[in-house]
Amino acid sequence: MKIRIIVLLALLPAYSYLWSGNWQNRQDDRHFEKKEAGTAKRIMTGDERTELYLPLVGGKRVALFSNQTGLVGEDHRHVLDMLVEKGVRMTAIFSPEHGFRGHADAGAVVADEVDERTGIPILSLYGQNRKKHLGEEAMGLFDVLLVDIQDVGLRYYTYYVTMCHLMDACAKYGREVIILDRPNPNGHYVDGPILDMSLRSGVGYLPIPVVHGMTLGELARMAVGEKWLNEGNACRLTVIPCLNYTHQTHYTLPVAPSPNLPNMQSVYLYPSLCPFEGTVVSMGRGTDKPFQQYGHPGMLACHSYSFTPQSVPGATRPTLLGEKCYGKDLSVIPYDTIWQQQMSLKYVIDAYRCLKTEGKADGFFTSFFDKLLGQTYVRKMIEEGYSEAEIRARWKDEVEEFKRKRQKYLIYE
Repeated sequence: MKIRIIVLLALLPAYSYLWSGNWQNRQDDRHFEKKEAGTAKRIMTGDERTELYLPLVGGKRVALFSNQTGLVGEDHRHVLDMLVEKGVRMTAIFSPEHGFRGHADAGAVVADEVDERTGIPILSLYGQNRKKHLGEEAMGLFDVLLVDIQDVGLRYYTYYVTMCHLMDACAKYGREVIILDRPNPNGHYVDGPILDMSLRSGVGYLPIPVVHGMTLGELARMAVGEKWLNEGNACRLTVIPCLNYTHQTHYTLPVAPSPNLPNMQSVYLYPSLCPFEGTVVSMGRGTDKPFQQYGHPGMLACHSYSFTPQSVPGATRPTLLGEKCYGKDLSVIPYDTIWQQQMSLKYVIDAYRCLKTEGKADGFFTSFFDKLLGQTYVRKMIEEGYSEAEIRARWKDEVEEFKRKRQKYLIYE
C-alpha cells in the first residue's frame, strides 16, 4: 500500500462566501459574512494549489472526476477549463449522480456525453454504463485521475461512493489518484449509526456513521488505510489539502452541490431530513424549500403549515406530487440550533407519531429507510415508541470508537 499525502501546517480557521447560479443565501448569511470579513483568511481549496499538483501530472494523460461544483477560486472558473488552459493533457471526464452539470434528478440515469467546450468525453458513473466505465477500456484512457467535487459529509450522499468505485478501479489497473480536497460543510461533528455492511448499498458504502465529519481526502485515506476498498485494494493516493480550513470552520458552499440542496439551510438539515426519503412523508422535493420542510396529507390534526409538491427541474416526480401536505417549516431555524441538534431523529419521530395517532402509520417506513440509516434498530425503536435520546444512546459508543479510529487519517485540526 502506498499513500502519498501532501499536508501543510498553515491550517487556520477561515470562511468562504462565494455564491453563483441559483444558489440561495439568507439574511443571516450576509450578516455572518460582514461580521467575519475582516478577521478571517479565505479558504483555498485543493484545486487552487496548482503548484502542488501540476508537477505531478506533467506529461501524463489525465482524467477528471467532477461536476458543477468543481470551481476554482473567486473567479468561479471550472477546474476542467483551467486545466486545459494550463496545457494539461485531459483525456476523459467521469460524472456522478446528477451528471457533470448537476441538473439530473436524484437517482436518474445519466447518459454519456461530450463536453461542448473542450470536446472531452464524459463517462457517466451513475447509470447503466457504470461497470463498463470502471473497466479496462475506460481505465486505459488515462494515467492519473484528478478528483475535484464538493461533498456534504453524509454517508448517504453518493459522491463519495462513486469516488470509492473509481479508487477501486484505479487500484486494479495501476492508475494514480490525486484528490483536490474541499471543506466539508458538515465537518464539525460526527453523528449517527455506523453502517451495518449487510445493508451496503448505493446510499451506504463504507462502515462509517451517517455524519462522518471528514473531507473526501481524509475519507479516501481512511478507505485505503482500513482496506475498505474491494479486496483490500490500495490505489496510489495523493491528497492536495485545503489551506486555512479546520473542522470547526463553517464553510459556505459557492454553488449548489446537487439540485435539491439549494442553500446552506438545506445542507445543514440534510442529515436529519434525508431519512424521510425512506418513508411516505415528503421532505419538500418539488417545492422551493427542499430538505427544509416535511409534511403529509394525513398530518393536518398535528400541524397547520402546508405545502404542495409539484413537478420541477431536479424533482420531476417528487413524493406526494400534487397533494397538499401538512407539517413543519424548518427554513428559518437558526444555524446555531441546527448545529447543536446535529443529526436529529425528532422530525421523523414527530411525523410517525402524528400519523400513528390518526391511524395512518401503516406502511410509514419503506425498506429504503434501513439502507439510509444503515441499521434496522433505528426503525424498530421508533416503531416501539423509544425517544430520540434513547435511540441516540444506542450509537454513542460506536461513534466514539469511530472517531478514535479515524484520528490518524485526519489532515485538518
